[in-house]
Amino acid sequence: MKAADFVTLKDIASMKIDPQNRFFSATGTEIEQGLTSDIYFIRTRDLLNNMGYADSVVTAEIFSSREGILAGIDESLHLLRNRNLDLWVLPEGEVMQKKEVIMRIRGRYSDFGIYETALLGILSSSSGWATASHHCKEAAGGRMVVCYGARHLHPAVAPVMERAAVVGGADACSCVLGALLLGQAPAGTVPHAAFLIVGDTVKLAEAYDRFVPEDAPRIILVDTFKDETEEALRVAEALGKRLNGIRLDTPGERGGVTAGLVRETRARLDYAGYEHVRIIVSGGLTPERITELSEAGADAFGVGSFISRSPAIDMTMDLKEVNGKALAKRGRIPGITKNERLIKIDRK
Repeated sequence: MKAADFVTLKDIASMKIDPQNRFFSATGTEIEQGLTSDIYFIRTRDLLNNMGYADSVVTAEIFSSREGILAGIDESLHLLRNRNLDLWVLPEGEVMQKKEVIMRIRGRYSDFGIYETALLGILSSSSGWATASHHCKEAAGGRMVVCYGARHLHPAVAPVMERAAVVGGADACSCVLGALLLGQAPAGTVPHAAFLIVGDTVKLAEAYDRFVPEDAPRIILVDTFKDETEEALRVAEALGKRLNGIRLDTPGERGGVTAGLVRETRARLDYAGYEHVRIIVSGGLTPERITELSEAGADAFGVGSFISRSPAIDMTMDLKEVNGKALAKRGRIPGITKNERLIKIDRK
């Protein structure tokens, strides 16, 4: 079976998958063949083929279950490429309203019906992540937000999530592939493991300063060994004006990063003449905590699980026309739903 071919019921009945010799995530080819589809869409395609209805020209609309930030459009268009379809979409990054049509597809049902599962999954998950990121950025105001959520997801989808986070408002992300998909450089320095191996925060900070390029920011974790404010001052004294920032990532077992800790660290750095040193915080952040820590003096935020574990925004696909006739299932209004915000995609 070629990559461009759709899987059939007969194909599935004869397939054998060895789970010991592959990752469990789908490859791009498997997605395009329909192997991530719900079986009923494959059964429908085969049935309509047998009945002579598979090439019916239909208009389908996808709409959102709630308000949020739309993401996943570009990947959806990639899935539908090379199909003889007319497409209208709401651009990525736009605020979508509840029940708003965010994509319209017109063409032969046989050319895209099998992709309903994948399209809804792409748009639902990506929009959920983008919306959560948007809430974090709103809470941060003009301060920087970096997505650190890759560790909370299966690696196959981590780049999708981090890209969606930036679409939603995050300034950067740490996942290498997620950043490259955006044409950005990944954001991040080194983890606690490096400090534990070296055994001293200042020693590693000095080595890091020598190691990274001149234009790379010098941001150092200060919660590994000693009191955070004490360690921040030790690092600031060692690197001086070359130190761009310190990061507070105090674990929950020690109470996490609190507003009081941020205020004290800011005050002690300022008193010692290190007003230029920014304070970056991370660890279990939510929009509410971001607001609180911003008011205490934090300058930037690394957000992980709030974005990566955010609920998907359910999407629904409905057929609204079949062979030029307006129709819909009960509970829906037949015919095309007007939305002047949709943009026609040029397939050339």
